Amino acid sequence: MDIFGILTLIGGLALFLYGMNVMGDSLTKLSGGKLEQILEKLTSKRIMAVLLGAAVTAVIQSSSATTVMVVGFVNSGIMKLTQAVGIIMGANVGTTVTSWLLSLTGVQGDSPVMKMLQPQSFTPILAAIGIVLMMASKKEKHKDVGLILLGFAILMTGMETMSGAVKPLANNKEFTNLLILFKSPLFGVIAGAVLTAVIQSSSASVGILQALCATGAVHYGAAIPIIMGQNIGTCVTALISSIGAKKTAKRAAMIHLYFNLIGTILFMVVFYAANAVVGFGFIDDPANPAGIAIVHSLFNVSATIVLFPFAKVLVRLAELTIPADEEEEEVNKADRVLTMLDDRFLDQPGVAMEMSKKVAIEMAKTTKDALVKSMEVLMDYDEDKIKRVIDLEEKTDRYEDAIGSYLVKLSARDLSHADSRSMSVVLHCIGDFERIGDHAVNIIESAQEINEKNVEFSKKARKEIRIFSEAVQEIVDKAVEAFINDDLELARRIEPLEQVIDSLNIEVKQHHIKRLRKGKCTMELGLILEDIVTNFERVADHCSNVGVTMIQINEDGFETHEYLEIVKQERYPWFEAEYMELSEKYRLPKKNDDKDDKDDDKKKDKKKKDKKKDKDKKKDKKKKDKKKDKKNKED
Repeated sequence: MDIFGILTLIGGLALFLYGMNVMGDSLTKLSGGKLEQILEKLTSKRIMAVLLGAAVTAVIQSSSATTVMVVGFVNSGIMKLTQAVGIIMGANVGTTVTSWLLSLTGVQGDSPVMKMLQPQSFTPILAAIGIVLMMASKKEKHKDVGLILLGFAILMTGMETMSGAVKPLANNKEFTNLLILFKSPLFGVIAGAVLTAVIQSSSASVGILQALCATGAVHYGAAIPIIMGQNIGTCVTALISSIGAKKTAKRAAMIHLYFNLIGTILFMVVFYAANAVVGFGFIDDPANPAGIAIVHSLFNVSATIVLFPFAKVLVRLAELTIPADEEEEEVNKADRVLTMLDDRFLDQPGVAMEMSKKVAIEMAKTTKDALVKSMEVLMDYDEDKIKRVIDLEEKTDRYEDAIGSYLVKLSARDLSHADSRSMSVVLHCIGDFERIGDHAVNIIESAQEINEKNVEFSKKARKEIRIFSEAVQEIVDKAVEAFINDDLELARRIEPLEQVIDSLNIEVKQHHIKRLRKGKCTMELGLILEDIVTNFERVADHCSNVGVTMIQINEDGFETHEYLEIVKQERYPWFEAEYMELSEKYRLPKKNDDKDDKDDDKKKDKKKKDKKKDKDKKKDKKKKDKKKDKKNKED
């Protein structure tokens, strides 16, 4: 082989690897993270985990990517080691799909059907369809399909180029002597492992081996050990990804290594023992792409079947290799949640976006919890709840910082339209949730001021605050639920309540001014009340922002103020009906209500006085009885 042949080989390898990368990335993007979500959820049964692991790997065309995801899931606490075993086994089965696709390069025949199955026949057609879909279609899914077809066409072209470039090696003595060396099981396994570890893809290394079959110099005796080694080499990616992860994640990577290592040893022992007894005639036959695919599939399927019942043994081996550290500190809930934002997921944008949304949902729930507790403190002072609110608010700050930083990294990746939209919603909403947490802290500060100054609102003011807080709690409930469930209908129902809360804010302040004039309230309490209702109203504004963000981004626009102006001016029938219903629900007490309250207060006061009289009478009676007893004794 001359220098031009080497350059052709390098060019073919570059096309092959690039085509595989484009096809795998496009398939992942087209799936939109759905397969990965299923992978995360439906793994309670081991056989189901194996099937799902195989399916996901077949789609994304990389067992390494699947196992790296599994390491991330285990590190985040989403998945247990016992669940991870099945997926890892399935990933090894799923990776055989690529070798079968690449085996098409070995199809021979003169019939029209056989000719059509040959890469040089169907590759140009796929490339043509792919480029048309990419350039002419406006739909993102169609473009992704076009990229998949183009990636596959480039991959097959690279295979054909490599096969053509290595054909002259058939007569090269140095090359044939090297292959004879690989007939030794140990050297073959090492060679396969090193090649796969370098390019970090067993599918790609199997493809290179299939291309070398074009020389006719690669015999099954040399190919089989190399294939075994390739399965061990693919574990390197997961082992590297587990560096710096928690011990459970490292154990998941070790399970992958043990599965392939034990599988290789068992396969080699059984195969060579049987060969020594029976003598397999095909050992010295030249290998072909289809034969490589058969051996590759036979090994992975056999290893899965044999080791499937011993899944717990693999887990135990991993735990013995990486023992638990007694001094390993316990992580709190916030730390566990934040481990979902794992950099390992960034190579699978659909998964990374799903993890970001999960953390954002936890942030929304935390914010809601903080606000509810702050309102409880306002009505019933409690130091423990105050500390809890402060802790929850600090948590929301951590969530916002972590999600924002993670999404900045993710934005550099190739996201689907749906994931881009989800990212926009999350980025806009986490700021509003964080601000709601800040208002919760402001509310407890008002409660602390009331307690320190030993002042108290009038009964009417307390009733108004309670009604106002109930309205605010409902709008927060709606905003959080709409965000969690991506419920656009519920998001639209936030705005009528926000308008009601705006009206309540004005009414409460007006009522306070009247009480101030009548001398029923002090200026000091008035300032505290102003702070409380202002925080309530601001919370409602942020909930409105969440709803509008979801609606506008879903409609591929983001003119928040314009949308709100249209809603306020048009006052659609549904909006008007909802507004009237909520206005009645959160109506502040009127004068008649005040009269009723006063009557109730008088009745309560009368009851208290009556009780006091009864107590006093009983005391007097006891005193008289004592005096009487004393006098009787003296007599």
